Amino acid sequence: MNEEIMKDEVQNEVTEEVKAPEVVEKMEDYASELEASFQKISEGDILTGTVIGVSETEVTLDLRYYAEGIIRAEDMSNDPAFSLKEDVHVGDELSATVIRRDDGHGNILLSCKEANDVLAWDKLKQMMESKEIITVKVAEVVKSGVVVYVEGIRGFIPASKLALEYVENLDEWLHREIQVQVINVDEEDDKLVLSAKELLREQALKERAAKVSNVEVGLVTEGTVESLQPYGAFVNLGGGLSGLVHISQICEKRINHPGAVLKEGEKVKVKIIAVKDGKISLSMKALNDVAAVEVEEERFELPETEEVTTSLGSLFKNIQL
Repeated sequence: MNEEIMKDEVQNEVTEEVKAPEVVEKMEDYASELEASFQKISEGDILTGTVIGVSETEVTLDLRYYAEGIIRAEDMSNDPAFSLKEDVHVGDELSATVIRRDDGHGNILLSCKEANDVLAWDKLKQMMESKEIITVKVAEVVKSGVVVYVEGIRGFIPASKLALEYVENLDEWLHREIQVQVINVDEEDDKLVLSAKELLREQALKERAAKVSNVEVGLVTEGTVESLQPYGAFVNLGGGLSGLVHISQICEKRINHPGAVLKEGEKVKVKIIAVKDGKISLSMKALNDVAAVEVEEERFELPETEEVTTSLGSLFKNIQL
């Protein structure tokens, strides 16, 4: 019996030895949290916290302080389209200004609007310098353009900067999402100007370059004369492509101005004779060479064995017109 008791005691000792050691938490592990909880907060300070709650009327922030932060809905944003439920989520980080150290319930009352007045303009300047592409939603249509909001700041997009071509009906742009860049930031006058035109132009140039790279030299096609210049005529080939027929390539005879032979809006047949540096060179004169080649290819000789009574249909059956 004593022998069994001794075995149990030995087993217990072995079991205690293999148990995982307990994690001993030290005060140093909470040093940053403790320091934050004792920091002195004053009205006007800008604090950053993590969203831990969102309701229809307010947002609650964890400030790593002895009190939580509260941002009322009306203190969140100047953007009339802003929605607490849609635009703020648990886990988001927000920066806000202290407007009252105690809201009457032991919380710190904050305002994102006031923080934006300090932080947003610096961020907008960075966007302008870096040419950052941002997506905005048209909130309002005014006389000469549209209004959008970026970082809670009211911005203006002139009608001339909305598209590559003139915009006649601005109402069609209301609530539309578009990509823009910041082109002017003036904090003193509270002015923010944005543009979509530069991005659209850059995109159009890339698309045109891709199309031009696929253009085949020697191709004969039809186009429309879109403009006449002293040095030649620009012909619209369709699909966003146009090329130049130099004055020397319009016809065989020498002319002083393209207008002597062509007029704007006229349909013409042209041959692509060169593609260089994204530019397409065309020729109408070269079509004469093309026609000569086609005629030569269509020549045929009557076989010696062919009888005079051969029908006209069988005579021309192998000719491609």
